[in-house]
Amino acid sequence: MFFDKKETSLLTLTREDPSHPLASYSKHAFELDGFEWPSVEHYYQAMKFDDAAYREQIRLAAHPAEAAKLGKSKKFSRRKDWKKSSVTYMTRATYIKCRTHADVAKLLLDSDEQEIKNVSQYDYFWGSGRDMRGENTFGKMLMGVRKKLKEEQSAQ
Repeated sequence: MFFDKKETSLLTLTREDPSHPLASYSKHAFELDGFEWPSVEHYYQAMKFDDAAYREQIRLAAHPAEAAKLGKSKKFSRRKDWKKSSVTYMTRATYIKCRTHADVAKLLLDSDEQEIKNVSQYDYFWGSGRDMRGENTFGKMLMGVRKKLKEEQSAQ
């Protein structure tokens, strides 16, 4: 178990931890857009680019960290709409991962109403930053996916 909701009202994680099921680096494969993706990070990084061959190279990366490194490459230009669509791609992949892996969805649902923070010293967009003043976009995205999963559960 990664947390005990009775003891804390805050769930912390880092999206780069491949051992945490809710992290984007966790190796929970899923199918999306006609391809099998080894992790959310693979999908997210590949979607930065219009070049199909380069997206495939990222998809086939051996580890999510390698996919992330390829996603930072300056050799290929990023999609023009990337800044405004990046969160959508991360959310979409995380939601599909949860729908594919019941254990991951259960872990997220079991966090109940806990605030989720992506603890990252240097990432002030996806993470909370070293002073916890970052945007925590990854944590907010997870809470949004959790809300959607709860709504779907209630509708059944």
